[in-house]
Amino acid sequence: MTSSASPGLTRFNTADPSGTARLLHEACASSAWGAAVAAGRPYGSLDAVLRASDAAMAALTAEDLAEAMAGHPPIGRPKPGDATSAREQSGVQESLREELLELNLAYQERHGHVFLICATGRSGDEMLAALKERIGNDTDSEREIVRTELGKINRIRLTRLIEEDPA
Repeated sequence: MTSSASPGLTRFNTADPSGTARLLHEACASSAWGAAVAAGRPYGSLDAVLRASDAAMAALTAEDLAEAMAGHPPIGRPKPGDATSAREQSGVQESLREELLELNLAYQERHGHVFLICATGRSGDEMLAALKERIGNDTDSEREIVRTELGKINRIRLTRLIEEDPA
């Protein structure tokens, strides 16, 4: 690690194991992903953290993915008091919430988990269109799409974590 590391990267690299686990759990609920990313510390750059995140995501089992997905609320219904999910789902207009929730239930019945999409920067209409398109996928294909979407979410959340000034 160089002396030019950001305050957020320094905080991440020097946090005690329980602090690191907490920080990583805020990004992704998979304990296997968190352990793999934590094991690579110290990191010299945000890019190195993101590469480790991508490698950890690629290595997750179906059970690990299920654990990660369990940490995400349905699109259209952020967890009360969860500023992260509320910010990420800010593109969902109130008028779309009911339809999104109904389709999410149908998706969950078909695939066994909530519909997961990287919502940051997407409108509610875009998310609804993706849900309608993906609901008919076979479960194995959908699991790999979910893996990709989780990877995008993790990158956004890690970037925010590392770039955030801990002061």
